Amino acid sequence: MNPQVHTVDFNEKPFIAIWEVTQACDLACVHCRASAQPERHPMELSTDEGKLLIDQIAAMQAPVFVLTGGDPIKRPDLFELIAHARSRGVRVSLTPSATPLLTREIVVRFNESGLARLAVSMDGASATTHDAFRGMSGSFARTLDAIRWANEIGLPVQINTTFSRRNIGEIDAIVARMESLRITLWSVFFLVPTGRGKLNDLLSADEFEQVFTRIYSLSKTASFAIKTTEAQHYRRFLLQQKVAERKAGHETAGTEKVADTVGRAPRGLNDGKGLVFISHIGDVYPSGFLPLSAGSIRRQSLATIYRESPLFRKLRDTSQLEGKCGACEFKEICGGSRARAYALTGNPHGEEPCCAYIPKGYARPGDGVKKATTLHVLPGA
Repeated sequence: MNPQVHTVDFNEKPFIAIWEVTQACDLACVHCRASAQPERHPMELSTDEGKLLIDQIAAMQAPVFVLTGGDPIKRPDLFELIAHARSRGVRVSLTPSATPLLTREIVVRFNESGLARLAVSMDGASATTHDAFRGMSGSFARTLDAIRWANEIGLPVQINTTFSRRNIGEIDAIVARMESLRITLWSVFFLVPTGRGKLNDLLSADEFEQVFTRIYSLSKTASFAIKTTEAQHYRRFLLQQKVAERKAGHETAGTEKVADTVGRAPRGLNDGKGLVFISHIGDVYPSGFLPLSAGSIRRQSLATIYRESPLFRKLRDTSQLEGKCGACEFKEICGGSRARAYALTGNPHGEEPCCAYIPKGYARPGDGVKKATTLHVLPGA
């Protein structure tokens, strides 16, 4: 376990730094927050700029560093960037797309370059659902191939699954599929309607609780760890379950998990609060799902933007939370998705739209409160 997991001061440095190395990708995923296109953007950070960014992340000692896209494989300098990160003591995770570019040779090169973890997406229990999600026939089979290749060479594997109305009906089958695979971590994403993500695909608050119940049950028996992305209120759910079990006298310790050398985030992590996202052209965002830029690394250092920008400072201040999030007794460990609040209301400090919990003593405002009617979408390349 990473010794920095419980010692990160979110005001000083992020726990997770994510660099979108490119928006180029040959898939056409229905939920893509980047609205990725096949060709690379001419203003992408150069190799030298990328190395300088990595040096800044190393100086900030962010425990988790993720290279994402688009499809990172579309960058010809990708292995050079991974090797540079490893030479600076930065542990790198990577999220490639399951296209014909993802071959066994590429997976082996990832391992040889010093990659700490390979993260692949699986958004359905079968090829039918997953390939429709990803917009390319054969993507599901390539995902399974990549997992097998990584297992063969000892490269740790993470699976990312985004739940939406398109696959919620397969949740039991998806869970069963996860149980059959040799992975280190299952990262369960919850749709934020930005980029290509559609409001009609967003799960209801009750459906969020349904997924929470299923993955919590799995967490007790699975050999791998489970985390959520853009479902901060799963932390509230976890605490409620553990308290209820303790009161009932049947709390269980759970099964031993596969060793996770990358580390898990402490409670309270949120968009801009322990998390920073750098776009393909160097703009700095609180997350990849919250399209409010705090500056550019081409003009300021990453540390200065993260520590001093008014946007990030306000997002880390829980007194800024509004609605039931502001009144919630769980706000210090949860805080709700700032990205989803912004997507649905235009207010990054508004309440989490997909949380079923009502804080103790909270009186909901009258129906006269006006909400935004448009989504706030991160501009594509």
